[in-house]
Amino acid sequence: MLVTFTTDAHANITMFEGDALTMLKMMGHSATVPGAILAADVPAALSRLKAAIDAEKISSPVENENEDTDEPVVSMTNRGLPLIDLLTAAAKADCNVMWNK
Repeated sequence: MLVTFTTDAHANITMFEGDALTMLKMMGHSATVPGAILAADVPAALSRLKAAIDAEKISSPVENENEDTDEPVVSMTNRGLPLIDLLTAAAKADCNVMWNK
């Protein structure tokens, strides 16, 4: 399943549900979909997400589940960049952020 993050200040971001729920938990929110962050709370959510992703960088790298394939492992840092961009734009424009399936 897919989860789409929206705000008036940035283009929509769509993620696989598992990744989106992980990012929501990193931001300090419950993993409920649909949901929203009020504009006043976006900077704090952004800060928590960046801190959690920085902590992920320090921990051991994610192992590829399908070791037989040549597909590269995509780090949580790379998966989170589009959402960080969206939250940054929302914080600058003082906009709410919403997500839905």
